[in-house]
Amino acid sequence: MKLAFATALIGLISAGAASAQDPEEGAALFQIYCASCHGDAATGDGVMTSVLNIAVPDLTGLSRGNDGVFPRAWVVYKIDGRDPVLAHGGEMPFFGDLFEGEMTAFKTASGQPILTGAGIVSLVMWLETQQR
Repeated sequence: MKLAFATALIGLISAGAASAQDPEEGAALFQIYCASCHGDAATGDGVMTSVLNIAVPDLTGLSRGNDGVFPRAWVVYKIDGRDPVLAHGGEMPFFGDLFEGEMTAFKTASGQPILTGAGIVSLVMWLETQQR
């Protein structure tokens, strides 16, 4: 019984991961939820920077700052609140349903799967394409 349940769970996670990875959707989500602070090109120059008390990071250099490897798990944890960012209010409650709903598995650079919302997967995949 446990083996059947585990097999079914792995199948559901795998199916969710395959359908949720959409960098184009991530680009649209970034423009709606992130660009006002991080800028249209994720370089940290959004229109809100003049009223913020903290520096907004350039998200296009995340790989460069991590030995050339995009830190998928770190980015997911920053967005979904597992590693809260004070400026985001913890788990970013003002973004509502983007971070709730369908959970999907997303592999880190080492191949370790992490579970997070489908919208976050798309957003992180787009950010990965923006690395310089």
